[in-house]
Amino acid sequence: MFSAETQVRVRYGETDKMGMVYYGNYPLFFEVGRTNLMREFNLTYRSIENSGIILPVTELNIKYHYPASYDDLLTIKTTIPEMPSVKILFNYEILNEAGKLVVTGNTILVFMNDKTRKPTRPPENFIDKIKPFFE
Repeated sequence: MFSAETQVRVRYGETDKMGMVYYGNYPLFFEVGRTNLMREFNLTYRSIENSGIILPVTELNIKYHYPASYDDLLTIKTTIPEMPSVKILFNYEILNEAGKLVVTGNTILVFMNDKTRKPTRPPENFIDKIKPFFE
């Protein structure tokens, strides 16, 4: 298992009329966590895309536990719980400054050949970098 944490501060434009984070913004926070987790082992979406592989999201699940508001500092905990194959699962927990659970969720992404749009295995350098966390 591999995990990483990153923080985001809620901007005014990410809130709704009630002053809470608009529910549709949480997938964007998930993306921030996912991107930063990949950077933890020196990979970027750009490097994967440059190798001819894209990673579309095929599944998204969210459970809302507690509202977040403007200017809250949120911690996004992102985890890859199992060794990826053609698919990669990311789990997320978002907590507020008090440590209260705001949101949980997960996404499934598929490694896909950019030209054929068919599922493929992850790039070798990706597997080489992530494999030690699952041994």
